[in-house]
Amino acid sequence: MTTRRRFLKISAATLATPALSRLAFAQAWPAKTIRVIIPFTAGSTVDIVGRIVLDPLSAALGQPMVVENRGGAGGTIGSGQVAKADPDGYTLLVNASAHSAAPAAYPNVTYDTAKDFAAVIPFGSVPNVMVIAPSKGIKTVKELAAKAKAGTMTYASAGVGSATHWAAERFRVSAGFAATHVPFRGGPEALTEVMTGRVDFMCIGVSSGLSFIRAGTLLPLAVSTPKRSPALPDVPTTIEAGFADSDYTFWNGLLAPAKTPRAIIERLHAETLKVLALPAVKDKFAPQGIDPMPLSPAQFDALIKKEIDINIKLAKAAGLKFN
Repeated sequence: MTTRRRFLKISAATLATPALSRLAFAQAWPAKTIRVIIPFTAGSTVDIVGRIVLDPLSAALGQPMVVENRGGAGGTIGSGQVAKADPDGYTLLVNASAHSAAPAAYPNVTYDTAKDFAAVIPFGSVPNVMVIAPSKGIKTVKELAAKAKAGTMTYASAGVGSATHWAAERFRVSAGFAATHVPFRGGPEALTEVMTGRVDFMCIGVSSGLSFIRAGTLLPLAVSTPKRSPALPDVPTTIEAGFADSDYTFWNGLLAPAKTPRAIIERLHAETLKVLALPAVKDKFAPQGIDPMPLSPAQFDALIKKEIDINIKLAKAAGLKFN
C-alpha cells in the first residue's frame, strides 16, 4: 500500500468516527429521566399543549419526562434555567411565542434568546381569543375599543412579556387606545380576575379559555389569528373587525440548550413528528383549534430569530413599555 493510499484510508476513518460517535450517542440516549421545564403555570395554554405531546413522546423515547412548571417574568425564569443547563438532552424547554418576545420585553434578561437555545420542533399554533365577563355588557371587539377610548380600561395577562401580554398590546396599539396592564403569574390566575370582572379583558389561548366560553362565564370577542379558529367558528378575527396588524400567531414548541448534540435534536424532532401525527394527539388538538406547523429544526430556529427582530422593532416603533 502506498503512503498516499494509507493516508487516504486513515483520513476517511477519522472523518467517519465523529459521525459514528454521534449516531451511537443518539441511539444510547435517553438512558434516564428527562426534565422538561414549562415556564408558565399549570393549566396555562403552554402547559396544556405541552402535556398533550409529552405523554406519548415519553412513551416513544422509553423514559419518563418529568414536567416542572417554573412560571414568572413572562417565561424568562424557567427559560433561563434551561439556557444554563447541561446540553446533554436531559433538560428541555416547552415554550411559546413569549420566547421570541422576551428580548423586546426583557432587554436585560440573563440569556441570549437567539443563541442559547436549539430549536427542536413547533407543536402547532394556537389561536388567542379576546375574552371578557358577560357582566361587562360588551358584545363586540369594536364596542370594547370604543369604551376604552371613552374611559379607563384594564387587561390581564399571564405575565409581563408573555404571549397573552403581547397579543393584547398588538390589539391595543392597532385600535389606538390606552389601557392599564395587570400582569399575573399565570393564565389561570388572570382568567379568574377577568371572569369576576375585576379586570376588563384578556387575550388567552383558546386551549385555556374554551371550557369557560362554553360554560358561559367568559364571552369571546375576537381571535387574533389571520383566519377564524375551527374551535370558535362564529367568532370573528380582530382583522375582520377592522383592526389592521392586530393578528398574533401563538405557537408552542420544544427547545433545548444550544450545545445539545445535533443527533439528539434530530431524534427529538423525528420522534415528536411521529407523536404529532398520532390520531389521539390530533383528536386532542382539533377541538382547541391547534394548527400544525411542520417545520424542521433549522426552519423553527429561523422563525424564532425572525420574530425576535420583528418584536424588538415593533416595541420601539410603538413605544411599548413592558414593565
